[in-house]
Amino acid sequence: MTMLSEEREMYFSLFQMLKGNLFVRPIRSALTVAAIAIQVILVLLIVGLTSGVISEWGKRVEGVGADILVQPPNSSIFFALSSAVMQESVGQDIARLPGVDEVAPTLILMEQRQFSLVYGIDYRQFNGLSRGFLFRAGRPFEGPDEALADDIIAQTKHLKVGDKVALLNHEFTICGIVAHGKGARLFVPLRTAQEITGADKRVSMFYVRSKGDTEGTRDAIARLRPQDQIRTTSEYVTLMNSTNLPELQPFIRTMVGLGLVISFLVVLLTMHTMVMERTREIGILKALGFSKAAIVRLLLSETLLITAAGCTLGILTTFATRAILKESLPSLLILISPEWILSAVALALAGAAAGAIYPAVRAARFDPVVALAYE
Repeated sequence: MTMLSEEREMYFSLFQMLKGNLFVRPIRSALTVAAIAIQVILVLLIVGLTSGVISEWGKRVEGVGADILVQPPNSSIFFALSSAVMQESVGQDIARLPGVDEVAPTLILMEQRQFSLVYGIDYRQFNGLSRGFLFRAGRPFEGPDEALADDIIAQTKHLKVGDKVALLNHEFTICGIVAHGKGARLFVPLRTAQEITGADKRVSMFYVRSKGDTEGTRDAIARLRPQDQIRTTSEYVTLMNSTNLPELQPFIRTMVGLGLVISFLVVLLTMHTMVMERTREIGILKALGFSKAAIVRLLLSETLLITAAGCTLGILTTFATRAILKESLPSLLILISPEWILSAVALALAGAAAGAIYPAVRAARFDPVVALAYE
């Protein structure tokens, strides 16, 4: 019982020492916690923003109501990079196929000022792909210089029916506000979009709705247009995932690696300074019989507490940032998955542990006599 009591007292003393050490230099401890939090925020926001934008775009394409997407050869899955190279008459050839119910030629443009995707559409054909636009206010196109805006960009840009807006260096009047989820944020008449861009009788792609046999219809379109890129909407949505886009992987790995380096360097510097400041204390512990392993555990425990505090702060700050961005920028979607939260925490722990090992081992090797004489 006496030995058990002494062991408990020793661990309690260690805990008190551990807690006290973290508050001896509160500013340094706080800065270390903040640095680890920044790493966690960096990983979660970068990956969450990338995944959110890609996922949200896939859902918007799915919301158009088409079963099949017909694009030019070697075209990007990012429609903003598409160009008007397909003849509009191709849509008539596709529409004649027995399995095709509706075809909507679409000219895809990027409005640089609004940083929004604009669809040039034939309203009747595009609206016929699904149950149609759900109007929050206003009406469909009636003139060449009218435009539709979805409710998200209308909220973000404070647009309402009747407002004038400059799109593609051309002035349009907002004639309707529609529910989001139909591919683009803004819609203008196809003919007007073609005139503005000089894409006479040309479009970027075709949205196609089948009569039910999607695979059979895709095969028929592939035989008709063997040179074009033809995907089902479900296949496209599956592709719109950050893990399926090799172009994004180096970027994500770079951001994650940068966070790991931040954690490693900050903890290494902090723990090395801490060990140098506590040389006499470590000498006293060794003189009292503490083993090298006990010294290492003590210092690694401090690192673990600091990292846990940093991870907690980072996760809470990330969710707070997401909430603020959602209010100020409704069109910006940030997906924070439990898997990436665990990954961010694991990376922080790995970087912190790697940074703490050398100072801890160095401290454990101190000669108690030399350490006690250290000034």
